Amino acid sequence: MNLNLLPHELIIDNFAGGGGTSTGLEWGFGRPVDIAINHDPKALAMHRANHPDTEHHCESVWDVNPLEVTKGAPVGLVWLSPDCKHFSKAKGGKPVEKKIRGLAWVGIRWADLTRPRVIMLENVEEFKTWGRSGEDGKPCPKHKGETFKSFVNALRHQGYEVQWRVLRACDYGSPTSRRRFFLIARRDRLPIQWPKPTHGDPNTLAVKSGKLKPWRTAAECIDWTIPSPSIFDRKRPLVTATCKRIANGMVKHILDNPSPFVMDIDSQQIAPVLTECANASSPRCMPFNEPLRTICATTKGGHHALITAFLSEYQPGVKQENSHFKTKQVNAFLTAFYGNEKDGQSLQTPLRTIATKDRFGLVTVSNTEKQIVDIGFRMLKPVELYKAQGFPSTYIFSYGIDENGQTIKLTQNDQTRMCGNSVPPQMSEALVLANFSHEKIYGAA
Repeated sequence: MNLNLLPHELIIDNFAGGGGTSTGLEWGFGRPVDIAINHDPKALAMHRANHPDTEHHCESVWDVNPLEVTKGAPVGLVWLSPDCKHFSKAKGGKPVEKKIRGLAWVGIRWADLTRPRVIMLENVEEFKTWGRSGEDGKPCPKHKGETFKSFVNALRHQGYEVQWRVLRACDYGSPTSRRRFFLIARRDRLPIQWPKPTHGDPNTLAVKSGKLKPWRTAAECIDWTIPSPSIFDRKRPLVTATCKRIANGMVKHILDNPSPFVMDIDSQQIAPVLTECANASSPRCMPFNEPLRTICATTKGGHHALITAFLSEYQPGVKQENSHFKTKQVNAFLTAFYGNEKDGQSLQTPLRTIATKDRFGLVTVSNTEKQIVDIGFRMLKPVELYKAQGFPSTYIFSYGIDENGQTIKLTQNDQTRMCGNSVPPQMSEALVLANFSHEKIYGAA
């Protein structure tokens, strides 16, 4: 949906990254973003490949002169997505540089010099706690929120009305549950509008009655043609922490689940589970019939992995030639982490007695008992992550175009980083439609 808005005003995307925000802005406005700014040449190369009609500036937002790049033209919207490492609960213990902590202040510079009618800012929820740092370079609890209040007051001093909220991407059509802080400031005396959710929990009355669409899920983002290697055929065994994640996810979402989510793929039934790796503070496992959890830019934040339990019909007393050995290993693996087990069990020792009550390795699907015959495990690929973040299937992320017009290859780490740093396009689109479509009713100031 687009309304061909702001035909005579500029659209500016600061901290443009790989182009998530710009994609949503283009969907909403019905035309390309005019100017994209980012200091990362690889991110802007991806942006350039997908948004060729945009003017790109590969430099620090502080080195860009708003008056020079706009050439005196009126500005309708300035979007800001400053670095969030100072605020995010996913950050490590390393102090953040002062220049990074203060990136959001560039919005005041744009407000003062170009007088944009609307400013929008996106960040993590903790942005509201922005304050002074202590001697250790970390946020000081005594000054929590002081700088944020000063930032808001500075905008109001420039004549802007300011509001903010925390929104979830899954409520607006993205297959991710990503929660983010959004601030809207406008000085044209038109009311600030917050978009109404279009999607919701499929178990709620709003969805069942047809008022909202059901949340999009992780399952629709997975490329099932990508193999999930067996955890038992690896040259290097998985580390204990990963094994525990796999076992916990198998028990919670498959073995102990009265209605496990099962996929029929190529005449084979698979019960999938998602988990996060490299996130020791929150080793979560998630079901597939829900939106994907927040995608992070670095491994410290946590990367999503796919666990696949391969199933076959359970026939007591019938030996399964192709999977019998693996089935024993799967049962032993699950036994080691099930219930109140503390010490676990080595796979090189005889399997402990399995009580019929616990039914290890058996899953009931539609009143039919299925046996787990293997477990696959792999990390999610960029193509799946970009789908989960809400990008269109045509989006280019494997390569970019540099400032000389040359094609450059983007590594898988580059691709994942850009995805984790991006704004789901559905969010910027929803905010545009809510705050600019009503201008036809009120009339632009």
